[in-house]
Amino acid sequence: MTTTTPRTHRRRTAVLAAVLLPVLAGCGGGSGESLKLSAPLPDTVPSGTQIRIGDPSVQAILDASGLGKQLTDAGVDVQWANITGGPQSIQAFRGDQLDCSSVADIPSLFAAWTGTSTRIVFQSVTVDPLRHPTYELGTAPGTTVRSLADLRGKRIAYSAGQAQGALVLRVLQKAGLSRKDVTLVDLTSTGDSYVTALGSGAVDVAPLGASNVRIYRAKYPRGGAVPTGIRDDAATLYCLTSAVRDAGKAAALKVYVAVRARALLWKNTHPDQYAKAYLEGTQGLSAADARAVIADDGTTGIPANWDNAVTRLQRTADLLAREQHHPKLDVSTLVDRRYEKVEAAAAGSRAVTGDAS
Repeated sequence: MTTTTPRTHRRRTAVLAAVLLPVLAGCGGGSGESLKLSAPLPDTVPSGTQIRIGDPSVQAILDASGLGKQLTDAGVDVQWANITGGPQSIQAFRGDQLDCSSVADIPSLFAAWTGTSTRIVFQSVTVDPLRHPTYELGTAPGTTVRSLADLRGKRIAYSAGQAQGALVLRVLQKAGLSRKDVTLVDLTSTGDSYVTALGSGAVDVAPLGASNVRIYRAKYPRGGAVPTGIRDDAATLYCLTSAVRDAGKAAALKVYVAVRARALLWKNTHPDQYAKAYLEGTQGLSAADARAVIADDGTTGIPANWDNAVTRLQRTADLLAREQHHPKLDVSTLVDRRYEKVEAAAAGSRAVTGDAS
């Protein structure tokens, strides 16, 4: 159940591997004091509190910007994990080896449907998301797909537990098609698996991230890509419910959420430093490719409130419940809106409203 990574880095890979879970095991020290989910967030981080977070791109931003000092000054001890996305984070959650991870919106739904209790504590968006989509529909060489209406009868790569799978269902819905009008080919999106499937003709259509669209077109000049016209910019930080119920960890997260908001805004105004620190330094991209990723990503926005994001998440949950036969889910039980005001306050006048949120 993978999802692509949040906007700051999810275009690069569907999943970051090399998860050092044994190192994290037993490193989740909190205060031990229980906190009701309706209680105000504590302001003081108890000594010895550790929070285990998989948020690699923000980790790089904090190092490059110097904002990481705000965490240490507040007494927040972050144990970083090189992990992001649904399957790894949910696996780590189940083993109590991780507290929080950066993901899109789908993992919170599948965590609930598979018995792992989590809460979203951070939401970010893309300003002008339709001009900066996360995905396009890659089309196989020789396949005549010029618009969504041409999807009828086509073989489409599909992974039920990934953001790509939800996108496929939303695309079919927009096109007025059902699953019976196409052939959904079960295929998990990892690395360039969808690029290979398209190039080999195993599928006619597959949702590709922007970086994979470039790779695909370079490798298969006769291949193509068409826009979905669907907003796909959901980006969150979600945490074990047990973490936000721990008073010490909840206090540490309050600090982290504020610093994370400032970090993403720093990225907007320091694209070259971000490219060097993360895209080139950590992801190994060339300078030219890093610049292309920055252009693809657009501007990250911190929403003034989560109303629109929660509405979109509920629509997605309803669609997946209907199409994948999951129980109905009230997504308000998956968001911890105490942190909504924390990130908005950190963004201040730079928080976005209206269609961007």
